[in-house]
Amino acid sequence: MQIGQTATAKQDAASSASGVNLAAAPVASLRVFVFALFFIFGGITSLNDVIIPKLKDLFTLSYAQAMLVQSAFFAAYFIVSLPAAAIVRRIGYMRAAVTGLVTMMAGCLLFIPASSSGMFITFLLALFVLAAGITIVQVVANPLISMLGATATASSRLTFAQAFNSLGTAVFPYVGAALILGSLANIDQTTLSAEALALYRANESKVVVHTYIGLAIVLAVVAALVWSNRKKLVESPHPAGNIFGAFGLFSQPRFAFGALCIFLYVGAEVAVGSFIVNYLMQHDVLGLSAEAAGKHVPIYWGGAMVGRFVGASILRVYSPGKVLSCAACIAVALLAIAAATHGAPAGWAMLAIGLVNSIMFPTIFSLASEGLGERAAEGSGLICVAIVGGAIIPLVTGYAADAAGLRLALIVPALCYLLISAFGWYARRPLCC
Repeated sequence: MQIGQTATAKQDAASSASGVNLAAAPVASLRVFVFALFFIFGGITSLNDVIIPKLKDLFTLSYAQAMLVQSAFFAAYFIVSLPAAAIVRRIGYMRAAVTGLVTMMAGCLLFIPASSSGMFITFLLALFVLAAGITIVQVVANPLISMLGATATASSRLTFAQAFNSLGTAVFPYVGAALILGSLANIDQTTLSAEALALYRANESKVVVHTYIGLAIVLAVVAALVWSNRKKLVESPHPAGNIFGAFGLFSQPRFAFGALCIFLYVGAEVAVGSFIVNYLMQHDVLGLSAEAAGKHVPIYWGGAMVGRFVGASILRVYSPGKVLSCAACIAVALLAIAAATHGAPAGWAMLAIGLVNSIMFPTIFSLASEGLGERAAEGSGLICVAIVGGAIIPLVTGYAADAAGLRLALIVPALCYLLISAFGWYARRPLCC
């Protein structure tokens, strides 16, 4: 009885400090709403792994140039995260979620003029706007799910929510591979005139456009539903204030180390996911076609989904920091197998990294933001700034792949996981101890 009362007291204190009245809010329905947000932005983000080989083929790009897709997408986190935190503080979580969803819809619709232009840079612009919306939604979702329950189980709850993110990343790439990669054309673009090349690219990119128009319609419906239920969460929004004041949180060593590890984790996860299709297509790995390799991407993200459902239970029993440290070490071992072996062992080792990735983001986020109280939105904004690792580390890995091959390039994400393992061990004890 005493334990239950203590947990409830901590929950009430945390919600009060965050400006959210959970006592007056239907917590169960709000959790469903947050799970849906995780599913949507996770699935749309994973589609990058499918359109990268499409655009690489369409615009005859190098690995490094193709990684500009991820750079444009994740750069939005660096630019938009702190303004997004200010938006949440000013208008509240639910209205900010609608703002993010509408921005995502606009990004999807920008694929229409991008296709008509036949220029790679216009696709990058559309992806940036889409990611700006996802950034706002993620700044809302991460701290909100942490608040919807006791502080002691925040890591477990966020991991469970992230499982729905992984469900989206498992479903979307499979459908996307069939719609987008099934139409790769075998045309020698060097034989085409400038006008013919532009027309060819516009026609070939229509399959990408149709996919994102469908997503825009879905996002419009979801935004309308969230808006109609915006009053279910009783909030006391704060004035936005100086968005750069959040940088003061970096004076807390644990938060600073955790934010760095979010940078490293997202970069490593995105780098591995971005190269899976091209890696599995190699003759000394599985030698698959682009479409067949693309349909293996859901295995990578599906592993993360399974791991998160299981991990949500494990994290209730074992120290989140120790679990994180062990998972990161296993990721390093799998990358070593992928780099040093050939055939099925190499391919399946690469795909299995998704399973150990599963608990990393939510666990790092929870450990880093523990004890932030009323600064939860600011902390979430700063941590989302760190997601810019998805723009930088894949690009570095791409340059490494161009210079030394895909196998040696796997050293880059391996180094990221080593530092994450160190953070897990550093944060293995509760902050209060």
